[in-house]
Amino acid sequence: MQLAITALGPTNPNFIAELLPAISDCKCSVVEIRSSRLAQATAVYLLAQGNWNQIAKLENTLELLRKRLNIKISSLRPEPKEKSSDCLPYSLETISLDRDHVIEAISTFLLDRGVEIEDISGSCYQAPYIQTSVFSTKFILLIPPDIHLISLREEFLDFCDQANIDAIIEPIKR
Repeated sequence: MQLAITALGPTNPNFIAELLPAISDCKCSVVEIRSSRLAQATAVYLLAQGNWNQIAKLENTLELLRKRLNIKISSLRPEPKEKSSDCLPYSLETISLDRDHVIEAISTFLLDRGVEIEDISGSCYQAPYIQTSVFSTKFILLIPPDIHLISLREEFLDFCDQANIDAIIEPIKR
């Protein structure tokens, strides 16, 4: 059984240092973890695993941690999902001028065509040599076998040309 956990609190080194031992104390293990600083906050996303009793104990422990550390914690017991081994993993990187709705437009384009978005990361930064903000994204995509790759790539690059987005989409090589 698994438990997906998101925690958000002030940037503080004790924040994660108290969360991870609490998971171990409940005899659960961390399957995946990501942590990022967002302005003056720290966000942690993780997937814990254990039997039903250990997960129930962890849920209670998370509530105690939430109150003691004065942080926001959400959890969810995800349904087991069988990943389609037929999907092709692709990476997508984009860069564009920072403007509203760029990441929304890209995500909508992909989802409308049945492409699964496995992971997204993005950030805004000041471009060197000019005084303009640039928005950069990285996606991990799972493309189902029934989607014609060349057509999808051409259609996506046309979409990017119209939206003034520079993009690279390529298979993930392992």
